[in-house]
Amino acid sequence: MSSATVPPVPEAAPLSEPARIVNTFIAPSKTFTDLRRSAAWWGPFLLMVVFSIGFVYVAGQKVGFRKAMENQMQAQPKQQERLEQLPAAQREEQLEKGAKITEYIAYAFPVIQLVILLIITAVLFGSFKFGASANVSFKVCFAIVMYAGLPGLLRVSLAVLSLLAGSSPDSFTFQNPVATNPGYFLNPADSPFLYSLASSLDIFLIWTLVLTAIGFTCVSKVKRGTAMAIVFGWWLIFTLAASGMGALFS
Repeated sequence: MSSATVPPVPEAAPLSEPARIVNTFIAPSKTFTDLRRSAAWWGPFLLMVVFSIGFVYVAGQKVGFRKAMENQMQAQPKQQERLEQLPAAQREEQLEKGAKITEYIAYAFPVIQLVILLIITAVLFGSFKFGASANVSFKVCFAIVMYAGLPGLLRVSLAVLSLLAGSSPDSFTFQNPVATNPGYFLNPADSPFLYSLASSLDIFLIWTLVLTAIGFTCVSKVKRGTAMAIVFGWWLIFTLAASGMGALFS
């Protein structure tokens, strides 16, 4: 008698770049599993650049970089107090210079963001590689972080729509432009630590964290609970550290 042969399990068809991006929102496991085949990350990054430049342009037209800078200074009462003590001409010069710096930083943010994402990737790579014995490369880790950040584009889109709809320039800041977290409704001058902590509870940031954990689960044998613990553990550490530093220098 001949033994029955088991048909091989068909491999999933490779995803195109648009399919990867769409599936990140509706079927993230498909996108992250496909990263084992190709860890290309240019698609999400190009979208981040386009959305970021568009957002900055609209903000410059509807709010103005000087007004955005002045709004941000409300979270730094010590710095604002030092500025008010300057002579009128010198204070005006400092405000104009600050507005220019704000504009340059805003347009250069994709480069700054790329560096930040590389640092985040390095931390997660070390944690999963050596802490959870995950068989994953740095390139795949970077691709996971890139694709997991795509929900942030929805936040940027909401901010642009809010500006175009005529939202008040008095409450606008580049750091927290739309009401997707509790910090948006707080006065940063009252408690910089609480404001920073509440701002970190952003619905799109939490979405990104969940996607990041799903991504590491899909490309390695790390359990979902372990991945969540590592990702959210580092988020908590960074949030507390950033909130503390913000309160210290505000």
